[in-house]
Amino acid sequence: MFLVVFLLQQTSVFADTPPPPPSPPGPLPPGLPLDGGLFLLVAISISYGIYKLNKIKKASN
Repeated sequence: MFLVVFLLQQTSVFADTPPPPPSPPGPLPPGLPLDGGLFLLVAISISYGIYKLNKIKKASN
């Protein structure tokens, strides 16, 4: 039993090599403004919500 446990412990010696260190950071990509189309997105989502509510009301009548 001792020999089996001893041999199973030796398998960790044959593990993979560690990964290479990460490359140094390059230039960051340009940031995208979030406020450019935010008003348009809110307006479209509100109008779609009103459309869906009206569709549900007409279906229930």
